[in-house]
Amino acid sequence: MIKKGGEDLNYRYILRNEEVKALLKKGNDNLDMLGYTDHSEKHCAIVAKRAGVILSKFGYSEHEIELVEIAGAMHDIGNVINRKNHGEYGAILAYNILEKMGMPLEDRVVIASAIGNHDESTGGAIDAISAALILADKTDVRRNRVRNKDKATFDKHDRVNYAVTNAKVKVNPQKQLITLNLQIDEEICTMYEYFEIFLGRMMMCRGAAELLGAKFKLTVNGSKVL
Repeated sequence: MIKKGGEDLNYRYILRNEEVKALLKKGNDNLDMLGYTDHSEKHCAIVAKRAGVILSKFGYSEHEIELVEIAGAMHDIGNVINRKNHGEYGAILAYNILEKMGMPLEDRVVIASAIGNHDESTGGAIDAISAALILADKTDVRRNRVRNKDKATFDKHDRVNYAVTNAKVKVNPQKQLITLNLQIDEEICTMYEYFEIFLGRMMMCRGAAELLGAKFKLTVNGSKVL
């Protein structure tokens, strides 16, 4: 266990930290003004827990699970500076915050590296921690991430996310398989629109799964598409 004083320095502790909370809130507010979906503490908590489950299923150590959960909790704090290159900004911010908390150098480096490589525009999986973070982040597809309540003004990003009526991630270590199963309302968004937005992210998931020695499969409305 990583300790902060007498308390466990885990992802729950991180998400209670006032500095992290302020960075996530302002970054999420900024993205709201720019028309992006939800990137709040809720998203980060989902990513943290899912990333931990992925490494746990594949037999990684408790320490590695804690590291990826912390990376998940902090992965979007860079949005406070700018959406572009938010992974790199977030890595620097996270490194400095964790240093102040007294986290060992080797752990800070691993977490910063994962955060800095989690965005599909500039990054990619480079170790198990970053791979699990990517898989957890890119598979958080759900209707309630859409913040625009006026369907008449939905852009394609809104339509693609709102069209997802159900999403489940299954991790099968025996078959070495990670599957994202989606149910999509094609009256809201066409399959073409879905892949226009998500194909890059799904291909990133494929590479991340391969690093973990697994395959990534995407099914939409019961049919395998990747």
